[in-house]
Amino acid sequence: MSARNISTSKDSAEGNMSDDDKDFLDSLEKEASEYNKDVEIDRIRKAFSLDAYAVLDLQPGVTEKDIKIQYRKISLLIHPDKTKNPAAPDAFDRLKKAQTALLDEKQREYLDECIADARRLLIREHKYTLDSPELKTDEFKVEWRKKTVQVLLEEEARRRRQLKARLQEEGREQRKEEEELEARKRKRDNEKKWEDTREERIGSWRDFQKGRKPGGDEKKKKKKMKVLG
Repeated sequence: MSARNISTSKDSAEGNMSDDDKDFLDSLEKEASEYNKDVEIDRIRKAFSLDAYAVLDLQPGVTEKDIKIQYRKISLLIHPDKTKNPAAPDAFDRLKKAQTALLDEKQREYLDECIADARRLLIREHKYTLDSPELKTDEFKVEWRKKTVQVLLEEEARRRRQLKARLQEEGREQRKEEEELEARKRKRDNEKKWEDTREERIGSWRDFQKGRKPGGDEKKKKKKMKVLG
């Protein structure tokens, strides 16, 4: 039967339906559409967020065009404006971040390296060769994805440790600089205070000198000698 005949038959069948039957079919199609949206939203939110390929449901090695097409297809399906699912905004945000990561050359290169490392680790652990048929099985793909999660988590933990150490070092350097600045400030304040009181000190010394009478010490010495004699 040709496509034209099928279309004619469908139109004829729909023409024979009652309004209630049409409403029922429309309701079923709407429910099916919402179900597909819910399933995809749930899949995205369960995907490992650091693996952008998993979020977009893609395999490594795809082209930039493939990434954009896949993003557009899924984003139209789960867009928050097109579904009542309360988790849609979160899923949409994750999807957008995944596309951004894969379209960024450095981020994608880093992710590809982690995925390649995971594959090498599995081959070494199982003592496979690059020609082993096991590498083409679905079981290996599942195990590979799990290993990728492990590698990404370890790399993320290492990155955070390095960041923490760098921030601590920067904090120590900052405190050292602040202490040096404070020490210089105290020195300047002390020097200024000493200079500001210079005239006062000179004046006090002059007053002291004026208060001393000439020959006073000699008279005291003679008086003491007379008493002793």
